[in-house]
Amino acid sequence: MNAGTTLLAVLSLTVPLLAQQRLDPGQKQKSHERMVKELAAIAVEAKRTHKYHGDAIAKELWAEMAQLGDKAPWKLRLDASLAHLRLGATREGIAILETAHEALGKGAIEGDVDAKNSIRFYLGMAWLRLAESDNCCARNTPESCILPLRGGALHTAKEGSTNAIPYFLEVIAHTPANDYWHLGARWLLNLAHMTLGSYPDGVAAEHRIPTSAFTSTTEFPQFPNVAAKVGLDTFGMLGGVIADDFDGDMDLDLMLTLWSTEGQLRYYRNEGNGTFTDRTEAAGLLGITSGINLFQTDYDNDGDLDAYIVRGAWLYDGGQHPNSLIENQGDATFVDVTFAAGLGEVHYPSSTCDWADIDNDGDLDLYVGNETSKKIQAPNQLFRNEGDGTFFDIGARVGVQNLGYTKGVTFGDYDDDGLVDLYVSNLHEPNRLYHNAGNGRFVDVAAKLGMHEPIESFGAWFWDYDNDGALDLFCAAYGTGIGDVAAHYLGTERPNKEVMRLWRGDGKGGFTNVAPEVGLDYPALPMGANFGDLDNDGFLDFYLGTGDPYYYSLMPNLMWKNVGGKKFVDVTMAGGFGHLQKGHGVSFADLDSDGDLDVYSIQGGAYPGDAAHNVLFLNPGFGNHWLTVVAVGTHSNRSAIGARLRAVIDENGVERSVYREVGSGGCFGCNPLRQTLGLGKATKVKSLTIRWPRSQQEQVLTDLAVDRTIRVVEGTEGCTEIALPPVVLGGK
Repeated sequence: MNAGTTLLAVLSLTVPLLAQQRLDPGQKQKSHERMVKELAAIAVEAKRTHKYHGDAIAKELWAEMAQLGDKAPWKLRLDASLAHLRLGATREGIAILETAHEALGKGAIEGDVDAKNSIRFYLGMAWLRLAESDNCCARNTPESCILPLRGGALHTAKEGSTNAIPYFLEVIAHTPANDYWHLGARWLLNLAHMTLGSYPDGVAAEHRIPTSAFTSTTEFPQFPNVAAKVGLDTFGMLGGVIADDFDGDMDLDLMLTLWSTEGQLRYYRNEGNGTFTDRTEAAGLLGITSGINLFQTDYDNDGDLDAYIVRGAWLYDGGQHPNSLIENQGDATFVDVTFAAGLGEVHYPSSTCDWADIDNDGDLDLYVGNETSKKIQAPNQLFRNEGDGTFFDIGARVGVQNLGYTKGVTFGDYDDDGLVDLYVSNLHEPNRLYHNAGNGRFVDVAAKLGMHEPIESFGAWFWDYDNDGALDLFCAAYGTGIGDVAAHYLGTERPNKEVMRLWRGDGKGGFTNVAPEVGLDYPALPMGANFGDLDNDGFLDFYLGTGDPYYYSLMPNLMWKNVGGKKFVDVTMAGGFGHLQKGHGVSFADLDSDGDLDVYSIQGGAYPGDAAHNVLFLNPGFGNHWLTVVAVGTHSNRSAIGARLRAVIDENGVERSVYREVGSGGCFGCNPLRQTLGLGKATKVKSLTIRWPRSQQEQVLTDLAVDRTIRVVEGTEGCTEIALPPVVLGGK
């Protein structure tokens, strides 16, 4: 009896068995109608009370300020201004701050140096946000907001940036050079000049960010933003994205969430000719709203992709919103089966999730990352798939409740024992690495292995970045900001900032942090994050969508190229990836079926006034070969999540291997479950080995032609080629 069988046997004894029958259509429809009703009620209440979207705070502060009149203190005025700015009432917010600035200058209200600098800084920020609204939002171009700003990114409406500059100069003049806000004002001053075309010469030498900050030392081609050309430059706040085949025609569709409580889930069908059609209504999704993040799965093993949507993140006890399991009916129409499936018994603020077959019984189980805080105890949940369309929460029984402010979760068999393990990234507290003990329990070994840091962490994933056959682990660090970014480019690093971790695995259960030695010491502030092989050299690159809810957190989203598994280099500026808006869901996907991965990224912040246009970066191609593998489980889960792939190739007389694991990638944005393996200059694949997750048995194919897509079915000899002719995104 193998380890997987042992775990299954234990769980079967501890979990009540339910009637082995599928959910009937009536149950599904009632569940769907209940979800639509509950989400509509949440949206009504949110207009007033939502921490980020409601208007109650702005109204209360305005009333208090009006009552006090000229005697209103500066902090009240600042808070009232920010409340208006966040709702998109930008000019009203500016007017409040201008009045406060004048009153402080005349001594009409009390305020020390910090008060004056706060008002100055936020005035600069408010004017700069107006500049973004009047240009990047209202006059959006493919180059808008992408560093270095030039061409179509230059502002034609110049009022905002012009008025922001004097306030940033005031902050710089009244703060020490190493002060965080001094550095932040200096960074934003340079950006404001760049929007006007007056950088670098228009910036005084003592305030200038060096031009080297906006260039890449590594040669890399430009990835043009073609989102508008394809009709995928949707405008809104933060959200998640899935790129995968929902309608069974083998090309890749997109499904997007929008965090707004009224934000409609969107489904864009790939028409196979370079265009996408909004099929949201036809798919039966109207009324399914407000997701912060979503993930694809085939939870019922019927051969079509379903999706799970998480809600309530960042809202503490106000985020007790139901998550959603939307089931694909086989024709790209969907029904929300959450309540019928037993997934809606309790609601917690949820940020992320992951799917894996934790008990090796052939169907996918669900781990949901929730946010415990001083205001609510929100244990993480591990839902065991009962195989009959329902789930049962075993999180407490197996020891994975975590009770932290979870921002990232990822499954992977890091010690290669045939049992899937679990990593949980927590913000503000130690992370966890739950080792699957094979006896119905998981044991946290993070502290023992020294892997509890970074403390301010966010997205995470298992991958094999160096192609040695052992899973490694990436964890992003969130404890930084624009002051740290400016200091980094000035060569005056600030103390106590946290940086990302790259834990190199030995395949036996040990890890070593190699982030410093591979060049990952940048002070990033990532939210959305994912990975893929951009240049088809066989080594995985990664992209970080950066920022936080604050309007002033304008920093480039970042692309890192993997150089032979030895180091990572920043190709953000060369490749045109340095978008300044808040980056969230990220997907690496071959949307034009030409064999290389394009990058779709959700842009936009947490507040209604911080919306932005999404971007689609088109891969220009690198001339390398590739093989895309669609793995289909029969004994294992149908999606083959957790399967290990190894391609052995001969490149210029040197034999090497390329490794992949089937999954959706990072934990904020989903890649397709099909795996595109970059092969460099190799002209054939000597062997492709697939190790199936349930049985751990290996299936080997030999002498495969390159530059094609194949389907491999578990237990079936050979493979089937899938014809996917390349198209031009946007059509002819």
